[in-house]
Amino acid sequence: MATDGKKAPDFTLSDDAGNVVQLSKLKGRAVVVYFYPKDDTSGCTLEAKDFSCLAQDFVNAGADILGISPDSAKSHQKFKTKHDLGLRLLADEDKSAAEAYGVWVQKSMYGKTYLGVERSTFLIDKTGKLVRSWRKVKVPGHAEDVLAAVKALPV
Repeated sequence: MATDGKKAPDFTLSDDAGNVVQLSKLKGRAVVVYFYPKDDTSGCTLEAKDFSCLAQDFVNAGADILGISPDSAKSHQKFKTKHDLGLRLLADEDKSAAEAYGVWVQKSMYGKTYLGVERSTFLIDKTGKLVRSWRKVKVPGHAEDVLAAVKALPV
């Protein structure tokens, strides 16, 4: 499980354009990794739009944003196009990244339990160290909170 103050778990996943993204190769810039349950659902769409609206502010503050869900790269591509998202979305179909970060968890809805992604965000500094985690995220205002944390990182 990902722990603040420790090296962030590495992953290699395909993005919505079919490119391979390896976290450890992104050193030199901060990285915001946010895990979300499913493309094109209400909370996930709002979260993606919020991060997308602030994407240039994140870049200006020295951070890249990666959204990760168990959906396929093709699903991500449709989701991005439909909502005009300016983010890289990564496909974690085998849930290996979600498991490494401890966000593939047992959930319950309407009295049924199932395994799913717990909406969570991780801020990784330019050396690859996990500096802050947000778990069980509530979407309203979250992207702004993460951006404030990015801006507070040492240069």
